[in-house]
Amino acid sequence: MDRPVRRRSPVARAVLALSLALASAIGIPAALGAAPAAAATATATATGGTYQQVSDFGANPGNLAMYTYVPAGLPTGAPLVVALHGCGQSANDYYTGSGWPKYADAYRFAVVFPQTDSGNNPLSCFSWFDSSKDTRGNGEAASVVQMVGRAESLYGSDSRRVFVTGLSAGGGLTADLLADYPDVFAGGAVDSGLPAQCAGTQAAASGCQNGSRNLTPAQWGDKVRSSDPGYTGPWPRVAIWQGTADYTVRPVNSTELRDQWTDVWGIGRTPSTTRSLPGGTTLTTYDDGNGNPAVELYSVSGMGHGLAVAPGSGPDQCGTAGAYFLTTICSSYYTAQFWGLATPVSGSGLPAPSGLTVTGTTADSVSLSWHPVGGAASYEVYRGGTRAGAVTGTTYTDTGLTAGTSYDYTVAAVDSSGTVGARSATVRATTSGRAPACYTTDNYHQALAGRAHQSGGYTYANGSGQNMGLWNLLVTHTLEETSPGYYVIADSGCPA
Repeated sequence: MDRPVRRRSPVARAVLALSLALASAIGIPAALGAAPAAAATATATATGGTYQQVSDFGANPGNLAMYTYVPAGLPTGAPLVVALHGCGQSANDYYTGSGWPKYADAYRFAVVFPQTDSGNNPLSCFSWFDSSKDTRGNGEAASVVQMVGRAESLYGSDSRRVFVTGLSAGGGLTADLLADYPDVFAGGAVDSGLPAQCAGTQAAASGCQNGSRNLTPAQWGDKVRSSDPGYTGPWPRVAIWQGTADYTVRPVNSTELRDQWTDVWGIGRTPSTTRSLPGGTTLTTYDDGNGNPAVELYSVSGMGHGLAVAPGSGPDQCGTAGAYFLTTICSSYYTAQFWGLATPVSGSGLPAPSGLTVTGTTADSVSLSWHPVGGAASYEVYRGGTRAGAVTGTTYTDTGLTAGTSYDYTVAAVDSSGTVGARSATVRATTSGRAPACYTTDNYHQALAGRAHQSGGYTYANGSGQNMGLWNLLVTHTLEETSPGYYVIADSGCPA
């Protein structure tokens, strides 16, 4: 953590810490006041699992340290998550603050927490901006992949279900790792981070953090494709988390990440679904050709620079509030859902219900049915990974929904002791009618939400291509979606 500054308020210290993180990323000396990140504890336990350092994991060309959290009794064949801390943090900070150990226990997977330090970077930032360290076979990127190999050997992890996530500089390296090693990582989550290979030198890092690079989606996609030449897929599934009030890594980076990975997937930039989540979060999903989410963009209204957490004991609550851990929504929970890791704690013995089917829809409801599970006392129904309700029978009607909107559902059986079993396969239902199609906000956020795009500093409505004026926070328009993905300016009035 940063050295305390006398007579500064906590807010002032936080602002100073963020400024120093930016300065470090572009190569300003550490003499400005950064202290080395605190060393992680050698061994610790949490909810029966073990957190410890693993010292021997390979040649380690990036000079990193490897820490792991492994739930008690973890079976072989479990998934593996790699979680990269942000600038000024340590592996221990991320272990205690991010919420990942909670879901490792709940969903049964191991977590690797790589750690850099002030010997590598004055503020302990991962080197997402250095092509000698963040490319395939080199430096920190190679060290992280060596950690994956060691974890697979130690814990018998499933090499087909390895995922990587990271905050800020760790998010930048996450994007690089997904581009460098699409054969290793099945999915990733970039939290307040940068597009893959946005910068190749420290001098170029500031431009990435502070503004648009004015590249086309194809140019962004080429940065991924050239990171591992000859690789043709399958590509990792990518979640993008960004606060709209982040002034350290500007929100345009999330748009560029969206452009980059939708281009790699070849699925365009027209959202498949858009819905609201807790914490003022808007989730925009981009499906692959089979209708499965491939890229998800989580825009958290008013959130600054940090990892979205939601302290509490609920199933969708996690983390510890603090510097760079911002109380809004539990990003780790939704990321784990997106990756398909939501397998509950073993012990109930109840299998996943089969035959989950959409039996009917209206403009504001979805009806479901499924086959019974022997020994089930009740069933829990989940919409978009969040509990929607519970029933004792094998049918359920979800109400209060939005017209013309798609929703994903799963169901789990609950035994007489209240233990939740495995979740069913996902089904998607779309309510009838047309969703409210009017959106009024500034040009910047219209583009961020996928209703418009910017080119040459100007904003253009998606579909119609109408010029909306300068791409900034000062020009506001109302857009009407007249057909899926087709928007027109409707400042004079928009139908309800």
